[in-house]
Amino acid sequence: MQVSENSRVWIYQSDKELTTAQTQKLQQQLNNFTQSWTAHNHQLKAAAMVKYNRFIILLVDESQAGATGCSIDKSVHLMKQLEQEYQINLFDRFNLAYQTASGIASAPRAQFEELIKAGVIDENTIVFNNMVQTLAELQTKWEVPLKNSWHMQLFGGLLVSQL
Repeated sequence: MQVSENSRVWIYQSDKELTTAQTQKLQQQLNNFTQSWTAHNHQLKAAAMVKYNRFIILLVDESQAGATGCSIDKSVHLMKQLEQEYQINLFDRFNLAYQTASGIASAPRAQFEELIKAGVIDENTIVFNNMVQTLAELQTKWEVPLKNSWHMQLFGGLLVSQL
């Protein structure tokens, strides 16, 4: 599907990694949802993907029909159903994801701060900016070093000196 780089995105991050089987089932559920997702009875040009067995990304190309309050509510309702079905939390914005040598990890804010203080997470650690709003931002500003993310403003003072 060809979509505009201005397409709107929503990112939901699971508090734990899903299995490959769960991810495959979840992707099918998301495909079914996006194929029937409407706003005021207009079909949305939408897609969804699961990345790294942890992130659910919804995308709507609003050049044909824009997402409305009701259509966004439908997606939130779906996410709440998925939370229950998969026993995950998709709405904890203080669960922060970062890249490790062995994959993607996440930590609650307090633990994330401790990892920075201990030097486990540094300014070059790849973090995930789930606040991106467009496809263009997803492609360029979602997976970035901590020093280039909003995380720097919040946690920069905790970084261990590289002297």
